[in-house]
Amino acid sequence: MRRILLACTASILLYGVAFGCLLDRPLTLGALRARIEANLALAQSIHRPKLVILAGSNGPYSHRCETISHIIGWPCVNAGVAVGIGLDYLFTRWKPRLQPGDIVYLPLEEVQYSRPRAVNDLGPDAAIMLRHDRETLVTLPLRRQIAALFSWDLRAAVMSLVETALADDNFNDPRVAATGEYNEWGDHIGHTAALAALNQPALVAITPFHPTGAQIRSGYGSVLVIAFLEWAEAHGVRVIGGLPVGFIDSPLGDDELEAIRAVFRNHGAEFLETSEGARYPRNAFFDTPDHLNETVQISHSGAVARGLAQLTGLEMVRSR
Repeated sequence: MRRILLACTASILLYGVAFGCLLDRPLTLGALRARIEANLALAQSIHRPKLVILAGSNGPYSHRCETISHIIGWPCVNAGVAVGIGLDYLFTRWKPRLQPGDIVYLPLEEVQYSRPRAVNDLGPDAAIMLRHDRETLVTLPLRRQIAALFSWDLRAAVMSLVETALADDNFNDPRVAATGEYNEWGDHIGHTAALAALNQPALVAITPFHPTGAQIRSGYGSVLVIAFLEWAEAHGVRVIGGLPVGFIDSPLGDDELEAIRAVFRNHGAEFLETSEGARYPRNAFFDTPDHLNETVQISHSGAVARGLAQLTGLEMVRSR
């Protein structure tokens, strides 16, 4: 029995050292980490009230801080990353960058509200924290730390070796040419209507998933959002909820919509709904129901900016 316990202990230590200190995934997790750090650095450089957009990839693909900033005259950071990143991790990282008077706009994807706790705990941020951000990891609950420790597997180890070799060989990432890149505000740019045309057959075939109102009300994501709203109210940060974009032929159900509204309105926050309800025809999208093409991204951002200005009393610098 003693030998078995020693072997188990040694294997766990070896696993922890390998995945916590040696192995990495610079092309996949590295790209997500780079976006998070770039957005936080931009916020740190702003010394007056600012607007921060927090969401999954619906944030940078379907919203354009460059457009919104020019309309409302406020600095803007598009801090959306990917829908799989845990909301508790995002909120923990962003709280020190938010000051009294800031506005946080949350057009969260539907699944972010209904996501179970176990799924949240094992998102890509778990591996990122274990390898690169243990300072944040130790501030999260113990179950989160344990989940991060065991978030890697054999496939991840193999992919780590592949990605590291490619990165060391100055691999030319084709994603920029295929999907675009990011600007200084954190917006995704270059996902043009011309590139989107290549994805239309896939977009036509997609059947979007909509969680029920009950799933949203009981979801762990909603619990995290409500906790953030309470923190924001106590620290003078204004939070405004919003709707993610989606197909006009696949609208949110009334119960689902009311459940999303209630997360904010029942906890002291405001909720923005634009005139078009953030629903667009399928040919307005780039590659998923969460990603508008660049032309419509700019148009939608104008509508969001005007809505935010009306809701908050901000004077618009430009009409569009």
